Amino acid sequence: MYPTSLSPSGVSQPVQLFRIVTLAVAMLVLATFSTPLQAQTYSALYEFGGQTQDPENPQYSGLIAQGRDGELYSTAPATPLGLCSFCGAVFKITPSGTVTVVYDFNDATGSGYTPFGGVVLGMDGDFYGTTKAGGNFNEGTLFKITASGTLTTLYNFGTCKYPCKEGLYPKAPPVQGTDGNFYGTAPNLNDGTNTGVVYKITSAGKFTTIHAFDFTAGYNPNAPLIQGSDGNFYGTTTLGGKTVTPTCVATFSSPTCGTVFKITTAGKVTTLYEFSKTDGAGPLGPVMQGADRNFYGTTSEGGTSGLGVVFKLTPAGALTVLHNFNGTDGQTPEAGLVQANDGNFYGVASAGGTLGFGTIFKIKSTSDHTFSVLYNFDNTHGATPEVALMQHTNGILYGDTESGDTHGGGVFYSLNIGAAEFAKLQTVSGKVGAQVSILGQGFTGSTAVSFGGVNATTFTVVSDNYVTANVPTGAKTGTVTVVRPSGTLNSIQQFKVTPGVASFSPPSGPIGTSVTINGTGLIQTTKVTFGGAPATTFTVNSDSKITATVPSGAKTGKLAVTTPGGSATSAGTFSVTPTILNFSPPSGKVGTVVTINGTGLTQTTGVSFGGVAATTFTVVSDLQITAIVPTGAITGKIAVTTTGGTATSSATFTVTP
Repeated sequence: MYPTSLSPSGVSQPVQLFRIVTLAVAMLVLATFSTPLQAQTYSALYEFGGQTQDPENPQYSGLIAQGRDGELYSTAPATPLGLCSFCGAVFKITPSGTVTVVYDFNDATGSGYTPFGGVVLGMDGDFYGTTKAGGNFNEGTLFKITASGTLTTLYNFGTCKYPCKEGLYPKAPPVQGTDGNFYGTAPNLNDGTNTGVVYKITSAGKFTTIHAFDFTAGYNPNAPLIQGSDGNFYGTTTLGGKTVTPTCVATFSSPTCGTVFKITTAGKVTTLYEFSKTDGAGPLGPVMQGADRNFYGTTSEGGTSGLGVVFKLTPAGALTVLHNFNGTDGQTPEAGLVQANDGNFYGVASAGGTLGFGTIFKIKSTSDHTFSVLYNFDNTHGATPEVALMQHTNGILYGDTESGDTHGGGVFYSLNIGAAEFAKLQTVSGKVGAQVSILGQGFTGSTAVSFGGVNATTFTVVSDNYVTANVPTGAKTGTVTVVRPSGTLNSIQQFKVTPGVASFSPPSGPIGTSVTINGTGLIQTTKVTFGGAPATTFTVNSDSKITATVPSGAKTGKLAVTTPGGSATSAGTFSVTPTILNFSPPSGKVGTVVTINGTGLTQTTGVSFGGVAATTFTVVSDLQITAIVPTGAITGKIAVTTTGGTATSSATFTVTP
């Protein structure tokens, strides 16, 4: 572990108070700046580059992840005093500022080098990331690493033979989807076009390119993806777009300014927005989805001053510029935003500000989206912040800078915004019985975990920072609460209890039949459908049982149950059997139009008179059809056949000469 090496000297600023905190045991010195009017406290926790094999120069795309031990994990692309100065490292840092190098990259081992992107925490408790270079083909790797430093290379970029649709030189780490697979981006393509890809990789290392960008749909995706509440992934491309904009940023090799896109797990891409310089250009950071389901992000250039913007984008693709940077409040924001548990958005600009070395800013979540600068970097206690802020479960924001310290390696810092501590869920949805991982602090001695107010019957306090709990029967979609000795801790996310349909009976029946549906997570059921037709009458008997009446208009097909946590569809098919109540006229010759009244007639496939099929019939509604008495018809019963079965009239239709 490396001690903090910050000098207690610093610059004075009119709105900032300089103070020195001396830690008695390790005699560590932290330089702390605060802005009293904003009630924010900036603390430079650690200077990179002062120790042998110390990480150095963390750069954009570098995500910071909170581990199950409560410590923070990320990467830096350089280790200047180590054996390989350009190899980089995975490091962890305590919330108070003690750094440990978890893994020092050395390409001689084939593990890759130059990890720009930081790491993300997987559902298994391990961390996942990428190196931009190195590996078997010197084109980057995708790796998994444990908290103790055991690294496994999952994939070597460049494996496919040129030319091929595979990405190269990844900068961002992959993110894990709800399906358990990891999804990521690479800004280059192994076919000479260098447009970039989106890929999928299983936890076992099976790699698939699910989309290769072209120039019209955007290209050069540098930032990590996020998974939206709809299950799709969202990201940015720094360049490209269908609309040619000759006035776009001159520093770009493309006349187009980048995009925000949506991509399904199967690889279908939809361009949500194309930037055109006046509303931003060159997004380098990711988007994030706010509590209002809209997407928020930054562009590194463009806007009214050409220095970058903060934007909001609806899922339908309507963009609003929330702030245009003017230089004195920052410029060139290369990182994305974070929405803290106070509801506000926080970010960094890598340059500009009153001192010229970057800023930390806040945008309120209120309708006016008021912008304010919280801190101006001074090139002594940090400069050039390119990494997005993250909020620890202790409520404090953390980040790092690329430079601006005694050794030139950047600093790791915190910003205390006065926010309350909270719990963070690793998985935000699951069925009854699923195990949920919960991050936080002060868990030792916890006495209960509840899901939407319903106590879990099984939970385990793994450590002071990590609890697991199984979703209990009767659990409701809502806040997860851990009851600790120091007080309850609520999750920042809403946990969605996804329903499940295990069986139903009877398997068939006419309109009006009462059907019992058995499953899990049914206590909050809001809708039941039969072949897509909603039941007007249903009763939630318990978390595991619903009774529903087959509605008029129901179709033979799957049963579906919807709750606030999602929808579940039956494996089997419910057959809506038809009925014939009456018909008129009771007799007639060939060619007569007969009106047949009944139920469940929507999916009628055939009508017969005395066993002779009608060649012409019309479905008027679920309650009525008309049919023409066919040639060859004989006196007898009328039968109606649907996809759910056959109904025969009780009366006889008489065929007259």
